[in-house]
Amino acid sequence: MIVNSYPFAERLRTSRRIRCIRPSGRSEEPARLTGRAGRFLLAGVATAMLAVAGCSSAAAPGGQGGTGTPAKVMLTFNFTGAPASQPKHLTLNCEPTGGTHPDPAAACAALLKLNSPFAPRSKAIACPMILRSDQKILVTGTWLGKPVHRIVLDGGCDLVLFSKLHKILH
Repeated sequence: MIVNSYPFAERLRTSRRIRCIRPSGRSEEPARLTGRAGRFLLAGVATAMLAVAGCSSAAAPGGQGGTGTPAKVMLTFNFTGAPASQPKHLTLNCEPTGGTHPDPAAACAALLKLNSPFAPRSKAIACPMILRSDQKILVTGTWLGKPVHRIVLDGGCDLVLFSKLHKILH
């Protein structure tokens, strides 16, 4: 049992340290983190510091041309469901321009004009469940530094975006 002991005069002063007195009469200093708790705290702080240092020094994926700077847009497009054709795969990098697209400069110019095309759809929008075809475009990569993983369908709320992407990429 620990008894807190402080006379009336000391209660009025906030600058004096309150000491704990054990029943044996010895006073005890405030506890320090030693043993298991101290080791866990130290391990947690060290892990956090290593994670921050590792994230800041990690090399970003570079664009085309060996400039050493990452491309603003690095996207991979996988087309599926096209009638009588194999799935098609394209890559596109913008600023610096590159990728497997036949005309990456024109595709980048058209794609960058779109207003945040890969942003998540609002939950408040009711989308029609009508599909124009079974075609899909899987878009993965980064768009202006933000990760992208989106399936664009040929119908519903994606109909306009699918049409624009289809024109840009074909």
